[in-house]
Amino acid sequence: MFLENVFLRYDDFLHKIKSEIRLARFKANVAANSALLDVYWQIGWWILHQQNKSRWGSKVIDKLSRDLRKEFPDMQGLSTRNLKYMRQFALAYPDPQFVQGVLAQISWYHHITLLNKVKNDTERLFYIGEAHKNGWSRDVMVAQIDSFYYQRKGKAITNFSSALSSPQSDLAQQMTKDPYIFDFLALTDQCQEKELEDALTDHVMKFLLELGAGFAFVGKQYHIEVDDQEFYIDLLFYHLKLRCYVVVELKKASLRPNMPASLIFTSE
Repeated sequence: MFLENVFLRYDDFLHKIKSEIRLARFKANVAANSALLDVYWQIGWWILHQQNKSRWGSKVIDKLSRDLRKEFPDMQGLSTRNLKYMRQFALAYPDPQFVQGVLAQISWYHHITLLNKVKNDTERLFYIGEAHKNGWSRDVMVAQIDSFYYQRKGKAITNFSSALSSPQSDLAQQMTKDPYIFDFLALTDQCQEKELEDALTDHVMKFLLELGAGFAFVGKQYHIEVDDQEFYIDLLFYHLKLRCYVVVELKKASLRPNMPASLIFTSE
């Protein structure tokens, strides 16, 4: 909202206008998505209700699709296949308030994907929350599902509980996975640490996606001095939620119990 009697430079004025437009478009998209999901849920619920009460067969959905498309020729999403997804959507989420709240955070195409690929209710809700929080596109969400992100998140073996104070140790544990999947590197099992380091930084965007939300890349072979001794950190990140630096050490050897609290990727 603009303040009266406030003079803005043109660049600031333009930035303000752009921000207002982006905010208005975002609100409109959120409202439209919520309304669309609500309509789709209602259609799905009506189909379920009528099929249960009137014992209609599946063929009624074909007829319904034809009649609706005839009445609304300019409206997409009325195919037989999509109507069946609406029925599945209503069956999976019987509470309409839940649809208007939690489920409205992501698009219909996200929901179709989740209904197809994720059968566990708890896991499906996990991906809904992660997709909303991290702004995942449908394709990114599919990649995360296919890499078993739900099963891996927070499962890495660490010494965070003893090396870090609470609640930072809990947050640090939540950001880890086991295992990390770097299939995009196309390296052999015999690769050296330097090759792994170079490959990860060459694919830093994919690397950051696999690490998870909140990581900012600072640099590789980052030089520090401690007690007049020089050290070089393989990969250094800053985590926005933890508000601390995350040191990544690349090791070909097995882990040692006295290693400091850091992310250590090993090939074993």
